[in-house]
Amino acid sequence: MRVMISGLSAPTQLNGVSRHAANLVRGMLSLPDPPEIHFLAGEWQTAMFERSIGSNDARLQIHSIPIRHSNYERIRWYYRDLPRLARQLRADVVHLSYTMPLDARAFSCPTVVSLHDLYPFDIPENFGMVKGAVNRYLMHQCLQTVDAIACVSESTRRLLRGRFGGTLNRKAVTILNAVEPVPVASAHRPQELNGDSPFLLCIAQHRQNKNIPLVLTVFERLLRNRVVREDTKLLIIGISGPDTSQIRARIGQCGLERNVILLTGISEGELQWCYRNCELLLAPSSIEGFGLPVAEALLAGCPVVCSDIPAFREIGVDLCRYVPFGERIVERYKDAIREALAAPRMHPVPMPRLSPGVIAREYLELYARLQASRRASQPGMLLYADPPADELDRAEAG
Repeated sequence: MRVMISGLSAPTQLNGVSRHAANLVRGMLSLPDPPEIHFLAGEWQTAMFERSIGSNDARLQIHSIPIRHSNYERIRWYYRDLPRLARQLRADVVHLSYTMPLDARAFSCPTVVSLHDLYPFDIPENFGMVKGAVNRYLMHQCLQTVDAIACVSESTRRLLRGRFGGTLNRKAVTILNAVEPVPVASAHRPQELNGDSPFLLCIAQHRQNKNIPLVLTVFERLLRNRVVREDTKLLIIGISGPDTSQIRARIGQCGLERNVILLTGISEGELQWCYRNCELLLAPSSIEGFGLPVAEALLAGCPVVCSDIPAFREIGVDLCRYVPFGERIVERYKDAIREALAAPRMHPVPMPRLSPGVIAREYLELYARLQASRRASQPGMLLYADPPADELDRAEAG
């Protein structure tokens, strides 16, 4: 089987979507019978993915796509150029690592998209009015177009069913994100984290649903009430976003300039060192598609205090301390953190169902079913068509 996986997206640093794509490739290459993989990345991402995938396997080819680094060019490339490349490379299946618009008529092979969340619908504040509308339109177009929707959690699939009903749910399956611990030998301290001060960890992009301002308020209360030592640090790892200015302002308002460290773009080895050496992970998100930091923390034996939401419950089960939203939320987080710090350090939790090899096998089985269905229906070959002008105009406006 010849599999084309597109990881081409905006970020130049690893985030949840790009790590999903890299883990999928690693998982497929770990199998005894791996497929031929063509991985697509933007020129600005190629080195990042090469490091993250970390393989010179002859069955993997990483294609660096030379387009301008802009939203409009990426949308145009997915609609116009991806089908051409799929035919050129004779792909048996095309897998998008996140939702982007496609021209269904232009593909002679099945198409799959990984659905991480429904943020444009559930948290439009993350995008703003205009970009939110554009993202909702483009996401819906993609979900309607592809042959299969691979939801990264049951909670995401439930959100899909609740939002769109049975039409899209009929072609949706749940295949969890692959998560694997980095070997202890490769874990190392980020250079920005100096000294031996204890630290709490928060892995979150600067977006509204991540509730970083709440983390800062809770942390200030911990310091003021002496729940943690006065030299304790709060390490927040995540790319900047719409809430970055608010987060920096809150750090100043709380007088936390000496205690809070904002980091981005760290390596897998550095991230794993943080999980293994922090006091605990704080994850107060209001909504998530998949609890990746929760899963990674548990794999590393890191205590977790998090919000009580379905995605975190699905991964953490009874291994985390959950804090519901509502009145006295800061006090409840303070109490949960106090309990976590007083408890013995937990042992790493094995999660074989999330191993890259297991997840890769589930994807290959999905691809095979789609191929069999395509052969049974004997579709005709369709010519490439340019995207509707109004679709590209909307994208450019966003």
